[in-house]
Amino acid sequence: MTITLTKTNFTAGELSLDMLGRGDLTAYANGAKRLRNVFIAPVGGVSRRAGLRHVDRARGPGRLIAFEFNTEQTYLLVVTGGYVDVYADGAKVAGFAAPWTTAQISQLRWSQTADTLLVVHPDVAPRRITRTSHISWTIAEWSFYAKDGVVYQPTHKFAADQVTLQPSGTSGTVTLTASAAVFQAGHVGLRFRLQQKEVVITAVASATQVTASVQQTLVDTNATTDWEEQALSSLRGWPVSVCFHQDRLVIGGSRDLPNRLWLSKSSDLFNFDLGEGLDDEAIEFALLSDQVNAIRAVFSGRHLQVFTSGAEWMVSGDPLTPGNIQLTRQTRVGSPVDRQVPPRDVDGATLYVSRGGTDLREFLYADVEQAYQSTDLAMLAKHLMVAPVDQDYDSGRRLFHVVMGDGTLGTVTIYRTEKVTAWTLHGTEGAFRSVATVEGEVYVLVERGGGTMVERFDDTLSLDAAMTGEAATPKSTWSGLGHLEGRTVRILADGGALEQAVVTNGVVTLRDPARSVQVGLAYTHEVEPLPPVVQAGSGAGPGATMRLVRAHFRLLDTKALHIDTGKGLAAIAFRRFGRHQFDAGPPPFSGDVQIRAIGWRRDAFQPLWRIAQDVPLPCTILAVATEMKVAE
Repeated sequence: MTITLTKTNFTAGELSLDMLGRGDLTAYANGAKRLRNVFIAPVGGVSRRAGLRHVDRARGPGRLIAFEFNTEQTYLLVVTGGYVDVYADGAKVAGFAAPWTTAQISQLRWSQTADTLLVVHPDVAPRRITRTSHISWTIAEWSFYAKDGVVYQPTHKFAADQVTLQPSGTSGTVTLTASAAVFQAGHVGLRFRLQQKEVVITAVASATQVTASVQQTLVDTNATTDWEEQALSSLRGWPVSVCFHQDRLVIGGSRDLPNRLWLSKSSDLFNFDLGEGLDDEAIEFALLSDQVNAIRAVFSGRHLQVFTSGAEWMVSGDPLTPGNIQLTRQTRVGSPVDRQVPPRDVDGATLYVSRGGTDLREFLYADVEQAYQSTDLAMLAKHLMVAPVDQDYDSGRRLFHVVMGDGTLGTVTIYRTEKVTAWTLHGTEGAFRSVATVEGEVYVLVERGGGTMVERFDDTLSLDAAMTGEAATPKSTWSGLGHLEGRTVRILADGGALEQAVVTNGVVTLRDPARSVQVGLAYTHEVEPLPPVVQAGSGAGPGATMRLVRAHFRLLDTKALHIDTGKGLAAIAFRRFGRHQFDAGPPPFSGDVQIRAIGWRRDAFQPLWRIAQDVPLPCTILAVATEMKVAE
């Protein structure tokens, strides 16, 4: 019996092997067994992924941060141990020292408004990075609003409610005596409030007694339980997360107060004065429930969203005021606690990584239920999720990139309107470590050959760590390749000739002179379909014997296609080869290509065809029709 199956798209992406028995699902028909180093278009076609253009050598391992100053000027910040480098349009324009060590970078969180980027880490005083000009940037610790000797910052009583403090006087230098062990050496320089009056600790005599400088005349010298100390300090820890929401600065958790939220006064971002609870005054509350809720991220979406170690919360109020704020737990998934993977907005949904690192969740508000749901976008591709460490969204191509802990880069094409969620996986000679989208350009931090490189996806390239060059007259020697020293590279000369060479002293030498070259590291893209399943009594089920008769591939702007139908890879020639090179490179081909095959198969895990190609030339497959014969 002869059967023809038509695969019109790849909109289900790569599927886990445990899906091999679910031929009844639509995802099976639109999925694949293996999709590596390819991008899936929202409309369903699959293409060899863009290559990576070399931008610069980073100072070491780190993190990428996108900074958008205005619609015309955007920047890439490369944060490494002790330093931040600033890039614009692929060129370094500035750099400055920073307080974070390499080990601390994975726990950084940040948020931007106008020309200012706020960066926090629970063990380091929060920093404010400001762009003063295109080439001039500053970094400084946060400064909370101060007036009449009072610094209006978050405060908290860390001791038991019944513990009292008693001052020896009401002004000048006084002694504070506690009714229980309260004070530590780290309290020197910190601010306390006694009955809303502020003092600064100048010396610690013991766990129950300190010397303080009075900033505001104290109410009296009686022992009082009405006292607090500054909540954020080197002793108590610094903010874990930060964002802006409804014209307020939101601080989510600190090292010693992991479940607490602080919202600044409206339109006064560094003023956390609770005052009398008026509508524009600051807000403070804790997340209390039947489980641990250490805040991992705060995110400004349709509502203020709070992601904790054990659940996801919605903070509502229109607008948010001390009198109408409401806190509601939505789902119980949780976020990673050993690293910060920033939540990202995709068409109104917030995508975040689950605590176990095996889910990519879509936190989306359902109008029918008036609540948020957390759908797992990686349900059919769990094998690709390996402890993600970073993520960002390329809205122009609708590609969501997830950097995995094993150095691979997962990409999911998301088009919710058409119910498209399609995963692929990318590899390179090295390991992906961070990703950031800057005005439509996707940058990655890659560890290669003992160094860390800043690279950018470039649709004009089909090699990694690549550089291009042009010359008015053909030449054989091309330099500027120091980042690939000692590596064997692939060379695409004049758009067609393919060569290999070893980079020596930053130079490669071609066999034949060329006017233009693309030099970089080769990578292989793979497309492997799921085994065919024909149902409804008309054909093959599990254990059936079948063979491929012919396959028709519909291609778009393709210059090379290498297909294996069980007898090894075969190249489809779109143009006759010259002795060492194409005349001017193969032309892009759009249309149908047919390939015949022979041989019967019983192996359920063996596909009827596969594509594997390291040739650095474009390849796009729109649809595949397979004609096969099934033994009766």
